[in-house]
Amino acid sequence: MSIVVQEVTKFFGQQKALDNVSFEVKTGEIVGFLGPNGAGKSTMMKIITGFIPATSGKVYVNNLEAGTDNLEVRKITGYLPENNPLYPEMFVREYLGFVASFYKTGKQVSRLIDDIIETTGLAPEQKKKIGSLSKGYRQRVGLAQALIHDPSVLILDEATSGLDPNQIVEIRTLIKEAGKAKTILLSTHIMQEVEAICDRVIIIDKGVIVANEEKSNIYSMLRKPKQLVEVEFDKDPDETSLSLIPNVRSARKIKDKIWLIEAEGAEDIRPLLFNFAVHNNLTVLSLQKNESNLEDVFRHLTKSG
Repeated sequence: MSIVVQEVTKFFGQQKALDNVSFEVKTGEIVGFLGPNGAGKSTMMKIITGFIPATSGKVYVNNLEAGTDNLEVRKITGYLPENNPLYPEMFVREYLGFVASFYKTGKQVSRLIDDIIETTGLAPEQKKKIGSLSKGYRQRVGLAQALIHDPSVLILDEATSGLDPNQIVEIRTLIKEAGKAKTILLSTHIMQEVEAICDRVIIIDKGVIVANEEKSNIYSMLRKPKQLVEVEFDKDPDETSLSLIPNVRSARKIKDKIWLIEAEGAEDIRPLLFNFAVHNNLTVLSLQKNESNLEDVFRHLTKSG
């Protein structure tokens, strides 16, 4: 395992930020670390990277204990904090040289800088001051400083926060490429991001882990799977009759001859809709099922909806 968290609790004064948290991240995994604001995500990431100590419990990164082998853990870990603190008055190459000088990597600093600039797509902006860069390029600089020493473990806290859709796609691609050779723990509020690049999902709420599942299994945590089906008939059916179909919770007309059907239970409602159409002399012109998504699971487990 690249990351092992064992029964970690963290107090800030009288406030408990983390409550007996345990989880593991396998070597080579990209794991999404989700939770509402104030759930304890950033605190956990700071403990893993050795920036703050746990009140109790242990954290191991590649078998090194974060609390006692602090400097060694930092050598093998790349960390992009939520607010991406940079020096705006420094030039991009200057800043990356400054960061690279902290590490004894066996490579010349100039070669390290060239390699990471190519990897993160910073070449067009490398001679500019950081303060003059767009938010997207500042995030690239943040990723570059996290990657410059070729860490085996990468901790990313809201890496795409505040970016436009094009920038988000670019940063996701960078993360996914990095994930081919590294272990990544990724905190984000963007559910599509997790669904696009993560192998597993950990959800934390009020300092407690409420889910730790492979991405393909996470949807089973909805107690009552909800189905939303949009169906178009050749003519409008009777609303009351639609509502009497087994497991249908509601039927609502959204356009002429187009209805939104909400159903509960695991049984696929679409065959029942076809049977309904046949028995009522209707023709189904189109039928689209919207599956439960990660946002549904998140809201259900964190009781925000």
